[in-house]
Amino acid sequence: MDVRRRPLKVDDEVNKEKRPTSPTPKASDALPLPLYLTNAIFFTLFFSVAYYLLHRWREKIRNSTPLHVVTLSEIAAIVSLIASFIYLLGFFGIDFVQSFISRATPEAWDLEEDDSDIISRPPAPISITTLSSTQDEDVVQSVIDGSIPSYALESKLGDCRRAAAIRREALQKMTGRSLQGLPLDGFDYDSILGQCCEMPVGYVQIPVGIAGPLLLDGFEYSVPMATTEGCLVASTNRGCKAIYASGGAASMLLRDGMTRAPIVRFASAMRASELKFFLEDPNNFETLAVVFNRSSRFARLQHIQCSIAGKNLYIRFCCTTGDAMGMNMVSKGVQNVLDFLQNDFPDMDVIGISGNFCSDKKPAAVNWIEGRGKSVVCEATIKEEVVTKVLKTNVATLVELNTLKNLAGSAVAGALGGFNAHAANIVSAIFIATGQDPAQNVESSHCITMMEAMNDGKDLHISVTMPSIEVGTVGGGTQLASQSACLNLLGVKGASKESPGSNSRLLATIVAGSVLAGELSLMAAIAAGQLVKSHMKYNRSSKDVCKAAS
Repeated sequence: MDVRRRPLKVDDEVNKEKRPTSPTPKASDALPLPLYLTNAIFFTLFFSVAYYLLHRWREKIRNSTPLHVVTLSEIAAIVSLIASFIYLLGFFGIDFVQSFISRATPEAWDLEEDDSDIISRPPAPISITTLSSTQDEDVVQSVIDGSIPSYALESKLGDCRRAAAIRREALQKMTGRSLQGLPLDGFDYDSILGQCCEMPVGYVQIPVGIAGPLLLDGFEYSVPMATTEGCLVASTNRGCKAIYASGGAASMLLRDGMTRAPIVRFASAMRASELKFFLEDPNNFETLAVVFNRSSRFARLQHIQCSIAGKNLYIRFCCTTGDAMGMNMVSKGVQNVLDFLQNDFPDMDVIGISGNFCSDKKPAAVNWIEGRGKSVVCEATIKEEVVTKVLKTNVATLVELNTLKNLAGSAVAGALGGFNAHAANIVSAIFIATGQDPAQNVESSHCITMMEAMNDGKDLHISVTMPSIEVGTVGGGTQLASQSACLNLLGVKGASKESPGSNSRLLATIVAGSVLAGELSLMAAIAAGQLVKSHMKYNRSSKDVCKAAS
């Protein structure tokens, strides 16, 4: 006899509402006393007899009395200890028993004598999340009916995990689609409330691999990379090996400043020009900086750049933000300045806090030229024997390939900041692992890779220049447990108390160093004709993933 999940139908739901429902039986109903009183009795009994037995055995050891010689009171104490232990063990399993009992209802399961009607059923029946009580089922129905908004579950229930389970169940019933395979348990939903994700129904699992050690500026780093692309970690690891064998890489931070550019409008282009001259006048900068810096003890205004388009003025503010990526920080500072400017320019109409001259999460020449976030250059000299033995190619081939592919090829394609082989691969993997904003991979992956022969053509000099790496070690996703652990692995977790901003700057250089390793290895694979072969070996699987997941 097969026990099979029966998909819920709309008619069943309607009939279910009409039928009277009886309260769900609970495992605790079998106890002669209230649950809290029974728990108190057995907790007290357990620790009391445990203390008594330890005290008696200590006396026996002191008096050289054999431990196996026990009195009647000691036998009773041992029996009481075992009984209370069994109860406490069972107590922690009551929730499981209750959920099993509440799940085993005629509406949820069918007993089939044969498999004759299986073919006519939907091929992917809904996997219903087990809820803890009939009260949760009522809340699910309220969400489906629209009487309780899905986004308000956390505030109404006061339990983020329960809210996620109810939202997930309601979603499956409303869409008729299963979320089986998307994990629900094993995640701290309280940690994302109000800061990372709204209306969660689970979480996506992404494997984290380690590349390295990356020898950068005299220090070794094990680089965490979250990715589902086979070969990526292995390739970056090979690049790290080549760099390590050649004495390591060196990096330099060129600039550090996050930007935000509001757009304001005036009645005339002349009036917009007046504000432009006012903002760019060095005599006014100190006053504007004082107003801006009130937003945070870490925000420090560096400069203001303006661009005018008719009656519209785009004002690009740039400031340091400590160890935070800093978008919120700079936005608050910008708002302070705009409020201040209204006194002298009451006819200024603020169209938006962001006018895309920033430019955030979009490829833009202003970031490529002026920089945004951290601007870093990283270089290494790879020895001839390392190029031959580790990278399986030669210096002349690598230099020619880089010129024709990364420089000329990107120019032919009209690339903007994309004069590299695959910088975005490494940047994205590290961003996801360390809790950065993945969308900022767009400008953070701006990179130009340069290669040239040195020492009479024997050795290879390689460098990456990345003008807009946008990272932080506090705030946002960096506070989540997994991402925080990856930051800790790199030694840049949280804010630096000794030197504010040093952790985020170090993270930016590690990103650049990892990109250097990734560029070196991929270019070598292409030069040696190994790219397709390695991807066929490591990026394809004969395993039936769908069958394994089920």
